[in-house]
Amino acid sequence: MPALQPVDEGFFDSAPTRYSQTWQIDRPASEVWDELAGDRPLHWCRGLAVKWTSRPPFSTESTRQATLMGVLKLEERFFVWEEGRRYTFYIAEANLPLFKSLAEDYIVEPVGPSRCTFTWNIAAEPSALGKPGGPMNGLLLRSFFRDTTRYFATS
Repeated sequence: MPALQPVDEGFFDSAPTRYSQTWQIDRPASEVWDELAGDRPLHWCRGLAVKWTSRPPFSTESTRQATLMGVLKLEERFFVWEEGRRYTFYIAEANLPLFKSLAEDYIVEPVGPSRCTFTWNIAAEPSALGKPGGPMNGLLLRSFFRDTTRYFATS
């Protein structure tokens, strides 16, 4: 699979394409974290399948594989891991050359014993081939945000 350019935390401020959403969730932060770092992360997002390719305990250098819409396959490499609070990864490889760089950041913060916030940040730099698909990428990512809103409103 073609390699993408690795990034650091600064990419979330400098990327040409950025998406972010924060949810107020009526569940303890530990429960939300357990779902995000569990065996089926983001299982509520239609068209997205994610599986760990590293064994727990997870940390920086852990890896996962994501498949979008059964077509786009992504190899994820973690570079921030704050157990119970935050993880951040970039896409190391993708089967389609749609991006130069792509990264995601997940932050879970307690607001009280039974309430938390979850922030999901996505940053991307599309390749020349991927630029025309920008509107479609935006629709797909916003659908994941809608699925997340629906899931945490009913769970």
